Amino acid sequence: MGSYFRSHVVGTETKVSLANGKHVLSINFDNAATTPPLYSVLKAILCFAPWYASVHRGKGHKSIFTSELYEQGREIVRRFVNADNDDVIIFTKSTTEAINILAYALASGDKEQVVLSTDMEHLANDMPWRDKFTIDYIALTKAGGLSLTDLETKLKRYEGKVRLVAVTGASNVTGYINPVHKIARLSHKYGARIFVDGAQWVPHASVDMKPALSVEHIDYLAFSAHKMYAPFGAGVLIGPKDTFAKAAPAYQGGGAVGLVSQQAVTWDDPPAKYEAGTPNMMGVLAMTTAIETLGRLDIADIHHYERELIDYAIDALKSVPGITLYSIQDGSEERVSLLSFSMEGLHHSQVAEILAQEAGIAVRNGLFCAHPYVEKLLGLSDDTIKYYQTHDDTSIPGLVRISFGMYNTFQEIDVFHRLLLRVAKHQTYYKRKYEYVLDPGRCNACSQREDPYC
Repeated sequence: MGSYFRSHVVGTETKVSLANGKHVLSINFDNAATTPPLYSVLKAILCFAPWYASVHRGKGHKSIFTSELYEQGREIVRRFVNADNDDVIIFTKSTTEAINILAYALASGDKEQVVLSTDMEHLANDMPWRDKFTIDYIALTKAGGLSLTDLETKLKRYEGKVRLVAVTGASNVTGYINPVHKIARLSHKYGARIFVDGAQWVPHASVDMKPALSVEHIDYLAFSAHKMYAPFGAGVLIGPKDTFAKAAPAYQGGGAVGLVSQQAVTWDDPPAKYEAGTPNMMGVLAMTTAIETLGRLDIADIHHYERELIDYAIDALKSVPGITLYSIQDGSEERVSLLSFSMEGLHHSQVAEILAQEAGIAVRNGLFCAHPYVEKLLGLSDDTIKYYQTHDDTSIPGLVRISFGMYNTFQEIDVFHRLLLRVAKHQTYYKRKYEYVLDPGRCNACSQREDPYC
């Protein structure tokens, strides 16, 4: 299964250099950040390129063809996540932009309106709400999942003032998949709508927004193409038309309007109202091609295979001395194919550097743009966090994250596991060899002390 999926992905045979000068096949365990492209995506871009023209901007044959293809893309997205027929499909450049657009659309100027979020959110699903609403955070369970009990408590406490419950579909730190339909059921019971950040969820599992009349309906959903093998700068925001029909768009200009005078503006209907400027046709084509390819490969099969990979990795990592895994692990939880860990005695940036320089393994390290969540997982106090915020000469704490795509293999995990065992056994050697990583004066380009001629 892995080799079959692997044959569809570009770059799997690329070699990278190691610290000793040798070259090895690269191992990309940083798919939660971004994924490589599919061959089908690149082929679609090249085949369409001769026909490329402006969307909704002309009567020429190419422009009409491009515009039709662009609009067809909305229906491909709709079917992929089973969005309601009355939902609006808005193309954006990313999940982050989509969430900001939604925040502006929902904001009424009444800061007493409440958004309930969680501490496990990516900053993109936290910061846009802060200056427009009263924001409160749903408690997490001891295992790191969302507490449905606390969600209901807070929905009751705010007595109908909750405008939105904004949650991640899957955590980009632990891989935990939230019970979004149970969250939706509770939210709707108390008159609130639900938004799901699907950036880490949609590329890895079957997603069903359910019909608008269902109590488990997902009201708003956003996700990005670059995390699903289509790195051409496209994202999507889905939601009910009434939200976007009433509000003024965050981005204003050509393409978003019907008629403008010095005295008045007539906005176009959604989704065009929220797509000012020249649409990213190549990005939309890449995204819809990736969606169709994932559909043919069967997203359920992909999810099953990736679950086998992450379970295999967790079992292997448990045998590494001094390692701590930050992942819900009762065996029955829903999860995507990522997890975070730390190694006793080594800074997270050193671990990442060792993996890259000794075996060509790319991982992510740090706080993963989910600062409050990682801070809580690490048990950092408010005073400790304040210290790091006010001292530039210290190395900020964090974790190391591995995240798999459908093209990763068990053999790659074995290479990763063997290296970590070696590092744990000879920690003093590796800590000294890579101590330059913790030197704030080093040059990022060549790993040496900063040099004005570098």
